[in-house]
Amino acid sequence: MTKSVARRVSRGFVHTLAALALTPLAFATGAAHGAWPEKPIRLVVGFPPGGPVDTHARILSEKLQPILGQSIVLDYKAGAAGSIGSDNVAKSAPDGYTLLIANTGQMAINNSLYPKLPYGMPKDFAPVARTALIPLVMVVNNNVPAKNLKEFIAYAKANPGKLNFASGGNGGISHLMPEMFKQASGTFIVHIPYKGSAPALTDVMGGQAQMMADSIPLFTQYIKGGKVRALAVTSAKRSPALPDVPTMEESGLKGFEVVGFYGVLAPAGTPKDIVDKLSGALRTVLADPDTKAKFEAQGAEPAWQSPEAFAATIVNEQKRWGQAVKVSGAKID
Repeated sequence: MTKSVARRVSRGFVHTLAALALTPLAFATGAAHGAWPEKPIRLVVGFPPGGPVDTHARILSEKLQPILGQSIVLDYKAGAAGSIGSDNVAKSAPDGYTLLIANTGQMAINNSLYPKLPYGMPKDFAPVARTALIPLVMVVNNNVPAKNLKEFIAYAKANPGKLNFASGGNGGISHLMPEMFKQASGTFIVHIPYKGSAPALTDVMGGQAQMMADSIPLFTQYIKGGKVRALAVTSAKRSPALPDVPTMEESGLKGFEVVGFYGVLAPAGTPKDIVDKLSGALRTVLADPDTKAKFEAQGAEPAWQSPEAFAATIVNEQKRWGQAVKVSGAKID
Protein backbone atom coordinates (compact mmCIF):
# COMPACT_ATOMS: atom_id res chain seq x y z
CA MET A 1 0.00 0.00 0.00
CA THR A 2 1.40 3.42 -0.96
CA LYS A 3 1.63 6.26 1.54
CA SER A 4 -1.08 8.28 -0.33
CA VAL A 5 -3.48 5.32 -0.32
CA ALA A 6 -2.76 4.71 3.37
CA ARG A 7 -3.55 8.35 4.15
CA ARG A 8 -6.90 8.11 2.25
CA VAL A 9 -7.82 4.90 4.10
CA SER A 10 -6.88 6.52 7.41
CA ARG A 11 -8.97 9.64 6.69
CA GLY A 12 -11.95 7.47 5.65
CA PHE A 13 -11.67 5.44 8.85
CA VAL A 14 -11.62 8.62 10.94
CA HIS A 15 -14.67 9.98 9.12
CA THR A 16 -16.51 6.70 9.69
CA LEU A 17 -15.72 6.80 13.41
CA ALA A 18 -16.94 10.38 13.59
CA ALA A 19 -20.22 9.45 11.88
CA LEU A 20 -20.74 6.53 14.25
CA ALA A 21 -20.03 8.78 17.22
CA LEU A 22 -22.73 11.22 16.07
CA THR A 23 -25.39 8.54 15.50
CA PRO A 24 -26.62 8.30 19.13
CA LEU A 25 -26.88 12.10 19.25
CA ALA A 26 -28.97 12.06 16.09
CA PHE A 27 -31.38 9.59 17.66
CA ALA A 28 -31.42 11.48 20.94
CA THR A 29 -32.30 14.77 19.27
CA GLY A 30 -34.95 13.23 17.05
CA ALA A 31 -33.11 13.79 13.76
CA ALA A 32 -33.42 10.09 12.92
CA HIS A 33 -37.22 10.23 12.59
CA GLY A 34 -37.43 13.48 10.66
CA ALA A 35 -39.72 16.45 11.19
CA TRP A 36 -42.71 14.69 12.69
CA PRO A 37 -45.43 14.58 11.49
CA GLU A 38 -44.73 13.97 7.81
CA LYS A 39 -47.85 11.91 7.06
CA PRO A 40 -51.39 11.36 8.44
CA ILE A 41 -51.77 10.16 12.04
CA ARG A 42 -54.00 7.23 13.00
CA LEU A 43 -56.02 7.81 16.19
CA VAL A 44 -57.49 4.55 17.49
CA VAL A 45 -60.91 4.66 19.15
CA GLY A 46 -61.71 1.50 21.12
CA PHE A 47 -65.48 1.96 20.87
CA PRO A 48 -68.10 2.19 18.11
CA PRO A 49 -68.77 5.50 16.34
CA GLY A 50 -71.28 7.83 17.97
CA GLY A 51 -70.37 7.29 21.62
CA PRO A 52 -68.77 9.76 24.04
CA VAL A 53 -65.18 8.61 23.36
CA ASP A 54 -65.75 9.01 19.62
CA THR A 55 -67.20 12.50 20.14
CA HIS A 56 -64.18 13.45 22.25
CA ALA A 57 -61.80 12.09 19.61
CA ARG A 58 -63.54 14.06 16.86
CA ILE A 59 -63.25 17.34 18.78
CA LEU A 60 -59.54 16.79 19.43
CA SER A 61 -58.69 15.66 15.91
CA GLU A 62 -60.51 18.61 14.33
CA LYS A 63 -58.52 21.05 16.49
CA LEU A 64 -55.17 19.25 16.23
CA GLN A 65 -55.01 18.97 12.44
CA PRO A 66 -54.25 22.64 11.69
CA ILE A 67 -51.66 22.77 14.50
CA LEU A 68 -49.80 19.63 13.39
CA GLY A 69 -50.27 20.22 9.67
CA GLN A 70 -51.43 16.66 9.01
CA SER A 71 -54.81 14.91 8.87
CA ILE A 72 -55.84 12.65 11.76
CA VAL A 73 -57.72 9.51 10.74
CA LEU A 74 -60.00 7.90 13.30
CA ASP A 75 -59.69 4.10 13.34
CA TYR A 76 -62.39 2.21 15.25
CA LYS A 77 -61.27 -0.97 17.02
CA ALA A 78 -64.27 -1.70 19.24
CA GLY A 79 -64.65 -4.53 21.73
CA ALA A 80 -63.80 -5.76 25.25
CA ALA A 81 -64.44 -2.38 26.89
CA GLY A 82 -61.80 -0.73 24.71
CA SER A 83 -59.14 -3.40 25.25
CA ILE A 84 -59.00 -4.43 21.58
CA GLY A 85 -58.14 -0.88 20.55
CA SER A 86 -55.63 -0.52 23.39
CA ASP A 87 -53.88 -3.74 22.36
CA ASN A 88 -53.71 -2.59 18.74
CA VAL A 89 -51.87 0.59 19.74
CA ALA A 90 -49.59 -1.18 22.24
CA LYS A 91 -48.35 -3.41 19.40
CA SER A 92 -47.97 -0.61 16.84
CA ALA A 93 -44.71 1.00 15.74
CA PRO A 94 -43.57 3.69 18.21
CA ASP A 95 -43.13 6.33 15.53
CA GLY A 96 -45.80 8.86 16.49
CA TYR A 97 -48.19 7.85 13.71
CA THR A 98 -50.46 5.63 15.83
CA LEU A 99 -52.16 7.04 18.93
CA LEU A 100 -54.88 5.93 21.34
CA ILE A 101 -57.72 7.99 22.75
CA ALA A 102 -58.60 6.25 26.02
CA ASN A 103 -61.16 6.52 28.80
CA THR A 104 -61.17 5.58 32.50
CA GLY A 105 -62.00 1.96 31.77
CA GLN A 106 -59.08 1.44 29.42
CA MET A 107 -56.57 3.21 31.62
CA ALA A 108 -57.65 2.43 35.19
CA ILE A 109 -60.23 -0.38 35.32
CA ASN A 110 -59.55 -3.03 32.66
CA ASN A 111 -56.26 -4.16 34.18
CA SER A 112 -58.20 -5.28 37.30
CA LEU A 113 -61.28 -6.48 35.45
CA TYR A 114 -59.59 -8.57 32.74
CA PRO A 115 -56.96 -10.86 34.31
CA LYS A 116 -55.42 -11.89 30.95
CA LEU A 117 -54.90 -8.63 29.08
CA PRO A 118 -52.22 -9.04 26.36
CA TYR A 119 -50.63 -5.70 27.30
CA GLY A 120 -49.78 -3.71 30.41
CA MET A 121 -51.13 -0.25 31.24
CA PRO A 122 -49.26 2.05 31.35
CA LYS A 123 -45.95 0.18 30.81
CA ASP A 124 -46.69 -0.66 27.16
CA PHE A 125 -47.64 2.94 26.39
CA ALA A 126 -46.13 6.41 26.38
CA PRO A 127 -48.73 8.66 28.07
CA VAL A 128 -48.99 11.90 26.10
CA ALA A 129 -51.57 14.05 27.91
CA ARG A 130 -54.71 13.83 29.97
CA THR A 131 -57.36 15.72 28.02
CA ALA A 132 -60.51 15.87 30.16
CA LEU A 133 -62.26 15.06 33.40
CA ILE A 134 -65.68 13.43 33.09
CA PRO A 135 -68.05 13.90 36.05
CA LEU A 136 -70.97 11.53 36.53
CA VAL A 137 -74.47 12.23 37.75
CA MET A 138 -76.68 10.01 39.91
CA VAL A 139 -80.34 9.84 38.94
CA VAL A 140 -83.46 8.06 40.22
CA ASN A 141 -86.78 7.34 38.60
CA ASN A 142 -89.69 9.59 39.44
CA ASN A 143 -91.37 6.95 41.62
CA VAL A 144 -88.58 7.00 44.22
CA PRO A 145 -89.79 9.03 47.21
CA ALA A 146 -86.56 10.99 47.60
CA LYS A 147 -86.11 14.53 46.32
CA ASN A 148 -82.41 14.83 47.12
CA LEU A 149 -79.37 12.70 47.97
CA LYS A 150 -79.79 12.97 51.73
CA GLU A 151 -83.36 11.66 51.49
CA PHE A 152 -82.27 8.89 49.11
CA ILE A 153 -79.59 7.65 51.51
CA ALA A 154 -82.10 7.66 54.38
CA TYR A 155 -84.63 5.79 52.23
CA ALA A 156 -82.04 3.21 51.13
CA LYS A 157 -80.95 2.61 54.73
CA ALA A 158 -84.58 2.11 55.77
CA ASN A 159 -85.08 -0.40 52.93
CA PRO A 160 -81.84 -2.44 52.65
CA GLY A 161 -81.78 -4.69 49.59
CA LYS A 162 -85.13 -3.44 48.32
CA LEU A 163 -83.66 -0.84 45.96
CA ASN A 164 -81.62 -1.60 42.87
CA PHE A 165 -79.36 0.29 40.50
CA ALA A 166 -78.89 -0.28 36.78
CA SER A 167 -75.55 -0.18 35.00
CA GLY A 168 -74.24 -0.52 31.46
CA GLY A 169 -72.48 -3.77 32.41
CA ASN A 170 -70.31 -5.51 34.99
CA GLY A 171 -67.11 -3.67 35.85
CA GLY A 172 -67.85 -0.47 33.96
CA ILE A 173 -67.80 2.98 35.52
CA SER A 174 -71.63 2.97 35.81
CA HIS A 175 -71.28 -0.19 37.95
CA LEU A 176 -68.27 0.78 40.05
CA MET A 177 -69.24 4.34 40.95
CA PRO A 178 -72.49 3.20 42.66
CA GLU A 179 -70.45 0.53 44.45
CA MET A 180 -68.21 3.32 45.78
CA PHE A 181 -71.34 5.24 46.76
CA LYS A 182 -72.70 2.24 48.66
CA GLN A 183 -69.45 1.96 50.61
CA ALA A 184 -69.35 5.68 51.38
CA SER A 185 -73.02 5.95 52.38
CA GLY A 186 -73.39 2.62 54.21
CA THR A 187 -76.26 1.46 52.02
CA PHE A 188 -77.13 -1.87 50.40
CA ILE A 189 -78.52 -1.50 46.88
CA VAL A 190 -78.75 -4.42 44.44
CA HIS A 191 -76.89 -4.22 41.13
CA ILE A 192 -78.65 -5.04 37.84
CA PRO A 193 -76.23 -5.13 34.88
CA TYR A 194 -77.49 -4.41 31.35
CA LYS A 195 -75.85 -4.75 27.95
CA GLY A 196 -75.18 -1.06 27.56
CA SER A 197 -76.20 2.17 29.25
CA ALA A 198 -79.08 2.93 26.88
CA PRO A 199 -81.26 -0.08 27.86
CA ALA A 200 -80.33 0.49 31.50
CA LEU A 201 -81.59 4.07 31.33
CA THR A 202 -84.78 2.91 29.59
CA ASP A 203 -85.60 0.65 32.55
CA VAL A 204 -84.80 3.38 35.07
CA MET A 205 -87.25 5.72 33.32
CA GLY A 206 -89.77 2.87 33.13
CA GLY A 207 -89.55 2.13 36.86
CA GLN A 208 -87.93 -1.33 36.61
CA ALA A 209 -84.76 0.04 38.23
CA GLN A 210 -84.61 2.79 40.82
CA MET A 211 -81.16 4.38 40.45
CA MET A 212 -78.35 4.82 37.95
CA ALA A 213 -75.10 6.81 37.63
CA ASP A 214 -73.25 7.51 34.41
CA SER A 215 -71.65 10.31 32.40
CA ILE A 216 -73.64 13.53 32.30
CA PRO A 217 -74.42 13.66 28.54
CA LEU A 218 -76.34 10.39 28.73
CA PHE A 219 -78.89 11.93 31.10
CA THR A 220 -79.01 15.66 30.32
CA GLN A 221 -82.05 15.73 28.04
CA TYR A 222 -83.96 13.30 30.27
CA ILE A 223 -83.20 15.31 33.41
CA LYS A 224 -84.29 18.55 31.75
CA GLY A 225 -87.36 16.80 30.32
CA GLY A 226 -88.43 15.49 33.73
CA LYS A 227 -87.99 11.82 32.78
CA VAL A 228 -85.57 11.16 35.66
CA ARG A 229 -84.59 13.08 38.80
CA ALA A 230 -80.97 14.10 39.29
CA LEU A 231 -79.69 13.79 42.87
CA ALA A 232 -76.04 14.85 42.64
CA VAL A 233 -73.00 15.11 40.41
CA THR A 234 -69.82 13.31 41.43
CA SER A 235 -67.30 16.10 40.76
CA ALA A 236 -65.83 18.53 43.28
CA LYS A 237 -67.76 21.40 41.73
CA ARG A 238 -71.06 21.68 39.89
CA SER A 239 -71.19 20.88 36.19
CA PRO A 240 -71.88 23.74 33.74
CA ALA A 241 -74.16 21.28 31.91
CA LEU A 242 -76.29 20.82 35.06
CA PRO A 243 -75.73 23.96 37.15
CA ASP A 244 -78.78 23.34 39.38
CA VAL A 245 -77.65 19.85 40.46
CA PRO A 246 -75.56 19.86 43.66
CA THR A 247 -72.36 17.90 44.21
CA MET A 248 -72.12 14.86 46.48
CA GLU A 249 -70.13 17.00 48.92
CA GLU A 250 -72.82 19.69 48.97
CA SER A 251 -75.41 16.99 49.54
CA GLY A 252 -73.72 15.75 52.71
CA LEU A 253 -71.49 12.93 51.46
CA LYS A 254 -68.23 14.47 52.61
CA GLY A 255 -65.09 13.80 50.59
CA PHE A 256 -66.89 11.86 47.87
CA GLU A 257 -65.52 12.66 44.43
CA VAL A 258 -65.49 10.15 41.56
CA VAL A 259 -64.57 11.53 38.18
CA GLY A 260 -63.69 9.73 34.97
CA PHE A 261 -60.96 10.95 32.64
CA TYR A 262 -59.83 10.83 29.02
CA GLY A 263 -56.34 10.97 27.58
CA VAL A 264 -54.07 10.33 24.60
CA LEU A 265 -51.35 7.67 24.64
CA ALA A 266 -48.74 6.44 22.16
CA PRO A 267 -46.94 3.07 22.03
CA ALA A 268 -44.08 2.67 24.50
CA GLY A 269 -40.78 3.75 23.00
CA THR A 270 -42.20 6.67 21.04
CA PRO A 271 -39.43 9.32 20.92
CA LYS A 272 -39.73 11.88 23.70
CA ASP A 273 -39.58 14.86 21.36
CA ILE A 274 -42.63 13.55 19.47
CA VAL A 275 -44.52 12.94 22.73
CA ASP A 276 -43.63 16.43 23.96
CA LYS A 277 -44.63 18.10 20.68
CA LEU A 278 -47.99 16.32 20.65
CA SER A 279 -48.59 17.05 24.33
CA GLY A 280 -47.89 20.74 23.72
CA ALA A 281 -50.31 20.77 20.78
CA LEU A 282 -53.00 19.22 22.97
CA ARG A 283 -52.36 21.84 25.65
CA THR A 284 -53.00 24.54 23.04
CA VAL A 285 -56.19 22.81 21.89
CA LEU A 286 -57.54 22.45 25.43
CA ALA A 287 -56.95 26.14 26.16
CA ASP A 288 -59.12 27.12 23.19
CA PRO A 289 -62.52 28.61 24.30
CA ASP A 290 -64.34 26.80 21.49
CA THR A 291 -62.91 23.47 22.64
CA LYS A 292 -64.00 24.23 26.20
CA ALA A 293 -67.54 25.03 25.03
CA LYS A 294 -67.74 21.80 23.03
CA PHE A 295 -66.42 19.79 25.97
CA GLU A 296 -68.92 21.37 28.37
CA ALA A 297 -71.74 20.44 26.00
CA GLN A 298 -70.42 16.89 26.33
CA GLY A 299 -70.35 17.15 30.13
CA ALA A 300 -66.55 17.20 30.16
CA GLU A 301 -63.95 19.60 31.55
CA PRO A 302 -60.64 20.31 29.75
CA ALA A 303 -57.90 19.09 32.08
CA TRP A 304 -54.47 18.92 30.41
CA GLN A 305 -51.66 17.11 32.18
CA SER A 306 -48.04 16.71 31.07
CA PRO A 307 -46.83 13.24 30.06
CA GLU A 308 -45.17 12.72 33.46
CA ALA A 309 -48.17 13.91 35.51
CA PHE A 310 -50.56 11.92 33.31
CA ALA A 311 -48.54 8.73 33.82
CA ALA A 312 -48.73 9.24 37.60
CA THR A 313 -52.49 9.84 37.36
CA ILE A 314 -53.00 6.53 35.54
CA VAL A 315 -51.11 4.61 38.25
CA ASN A 316 -53.00 6.34 41.08
CA GLU A 317 -56.39 5.85 39.43
CA GLN A 318 -55.64 2.16 38.84
CA LYS A 319 -55.26 1.71 42.60
CA ARG A 320 -58.54 3.47 43.31
CA TRP A 321 -60.62 1.72 40.68
CA GLY A 322 -58.87 -1.59 41.32
CA GLN A 323 -60.14 -1.45 44.90
CA ALA A 324 -63.66 -0.79 43.62
CA VAL A 325 -63.41 -3.79 41.28
CA LYS A 326 -62.25 -5.96 44.18
CA VAL A 327 -65.13 -4.86 46.43
CA SER A 328 -67.66 -5.38 43.63
CA GLY A 329 -66.38 -8.87 42.84
CA ALA A 330 -66.56 -8.13 39.12
CA LYS A 331 -64.28 -10.09 36.79
CA ILE A 332 -64.38 -10.85 33.08
CA ASP A 333 -62.35 -13.76 31.69
